[in-house]
Amino acid sequence: MLTETESQQRVLRLQEMLREKGVHAALLIMPIDVFYFTGTRQNAILLIPADGDPVMLVRKSLSRARAESPIADIRPFCSSKEFASVFSHDLVSIGLTYDAVPVQQQSFYTRALPGRSFVDISMMVRELRSVKSPFEVELVRQSAAGLASVLADVPNFLKAGMREIDLAAEMEYRLRKAGHEGYVRMRAFNQEIFYGLAVSSGGVNGGFFDGPVTGKGLSSAAPHGASTDVIRVNEPVLLDYVGVFNGYMADMSRIFVIGKLDPELQQAFDLALDIQEMVRQAMKPGVICEELFLDAASMAEKGGFGSCFMGMPGEQAKFVGHGVGLELDELPVLAKGFAVPLQAGQVIAVEPKFVIAGKGVIGIENTFVVTEEGGLRMSDLPDAIVFLEA
Repeated sequence: MLTETESQQRVLRLQEMLREKGVHAALLIMPIDVFYFTGTRQNAILLIPADGDPVMLVRKSLSRARAESPIADIRPFCSSKEFASVFSHDLVSIGLTYDAVPVQQQSFYTRALPGRSFVDISMMVRELRSVKSPFEVELVRQSAAGLASVLADVPNFLKAGMREIDLAAEMEYRLRKAGHEGYVRMRAFNQEIFYGLAVSSGGVNGGFFDGPVTGKGLSSAAPHGASTDVIRVNEPVLLDYVGVFNGYMADMSRIFVIGKLDPELQQAFDLALDIQEMVRQAMKPGVICEELFLDAASMAEKGGFGSCFMGMPGEQAKFVGHGVGLELDELPVLAKGFAVPLQAGQVIAVEPKFVIAGKGVIGIENTFVVTEEGGLRMSDLPDAIVFLEA
């Protein structure tokens, strides 16, 4: 549960940013943003003035919000006629997260607060959330441990002849029993994911998902993840799952092979490990995110796998790592065009992967914390390919 001290520190950091930008208050509407500051995911909104105490207005459940949150001022959601009375007259410039708040909601609050101006504070909130406290890092570590425990058990249930969806069901059953919360939240519009990926031959299919691997999925309505394809001997099986415990995420991938692996795939996997280690060593405060991606892409090209690095040729993802926390697609992104420096405490999933037509998907993924000594790994699960007898 979020402590009062942790909540206050987050509020104070946002207030400092608001004052620097001349914004009088933040009006947080997205549930996960409200949760970050309050520790409760109820149907509520949160007003954080640049100076003064925050106010949470709750539609449902007021009793649970009061029981879960350290915020002192928690009130029932008022009518639209009374809404303006919550805002003092000096709160003229109001910040909203335009990246995620629907236009309909923006329109409602514009009407409810006449005479106020509204500005976008999306990057302000996302940048604040990107730097994790020790409290948050420990929660990520716990999520990584929960996910690693299930991945370590895969040799006990992966069999040739089972379908990808059967393998996914076994993974998801065990994750759920371990306490996985099910929600894999994403902020980006038009992106969605269910637990993760369990793919073999289906992994070489293209798709909408903004990542190196999409999977065939079960239909054109759900074109992502496991399919009904049968897992065969001598082909790589990618398990790329998100652990979600206590709201926080850890993202990991491992490769399993029943039988033997094609030498070209083994070569690509060894290169993925080298890229991961290069990125890990460089994950220090001040290092530019874009440079890590460009260095990774250069290593892939020099290794002979540039055309299939981070996806199918022509459909390659333009990143090698992404921030994780309460959402799967947090800042920072180790991506082309993201020319900003890393900060200590940022949590990043590094995922060098290759999609080789006719042979399969290969690669690695682990979650790290940016430190002065480089990336601190969140799980000690071995990276090596797990070979099973055919």
